Amino acid sequence: MTPTTASVNPNQALWEKGDFTEIAAFMRHSGEALVDTLNVSAGVRVLDLGCGDGTTALPLARKGAEVTGIDIARNLVAAGNKRAKQAGLTRLRFLEGDACRLEGVADDSFDISLSIFGAMFAPRPFEVAKELVRVTKPGGRIVMGNWIPGDATFVSQLLRISSAFTPPPPEGFVSPMTWGVEAHIIERFTQAGIPNDDISMRKDTFYFTSPDQSPARFIELFREFYGPTMNAYEAARKNGKEDQIHAQLIELANSQNKSEGGTLIPATFMRVTVLVQQ
Repeated sequence: MTPTTASVNPNQALWEKGDFTEIAAFMRHSGEALVDTLNVSAGVRVLDLGCGDGTTALPLARKGAEVTGIDIARNLVAAGNKRAKQAGLTRLRFLEGDACRLEGVADDSFDISLSIFGAMFAPRPFEVAKELVRVTKPGGRIVMGNWIPGDATFVSQLLRISSAFTPPPPEGFVSPMTWGVEAHIIERFTQAGIPNDDISMRKDTFYFTSPDQSPARFIELFREFYGPTMNAYEAARKNGKEDQIHAQLIELANSQNKSEGGTLIPATFMRVTVLVQQ
């Protein structure tokens, strides 16, 4: 049945807009590096929530983990399953799902519940925390990577610039960037039943890399394929300010690039680890 306009999930529509796989191509190396820090062993059951097309899910499966990737964007689920099939990873599957309500996922299902720049964009953060705790086995852990508001590095600044050209959010909107604030992280997980002492946070760095693509091309990909930036460009165009947003984003990417021949742009994020006790 074709959904009516009224029934369309706006968060799903946002992330199905464009093609995030074009951005994810710049994230592969850091996704693998992050997975290397998780000390995952063969047979461990892992949830990758807000998984995209598998930036961390594929490296996890290559280490022998049994991985379920869940994402709200159906095009990314299809792309992830295609990548898994091409790689011959039979213990990796991608499913459509909402981080605020993980329908069909049983309690205590996973040894590790991971979300790297994914679940932070779901609209109801307290429900996200509750669901992450619910589906994680006692003795397991939750690991999140979340962008930090006001940070001087690339992603926070890209979102800051984009927001200056877009209309105000609707009443009741909770910024995804609040997932990068320690007080909010603690409040959400303690309300989900986790003691404060079992929540730890530290800043870490993610890199967007390409040996042959320029920072200017990187920004073009955000303009063409990344839902939030696409919306910002569309709003700027209506107001005759498209050249302004584009110039600001090009300047941002060039100023933060650390590579002379391609793209190497660091971005600071908050790495959150939650221990789910027995």
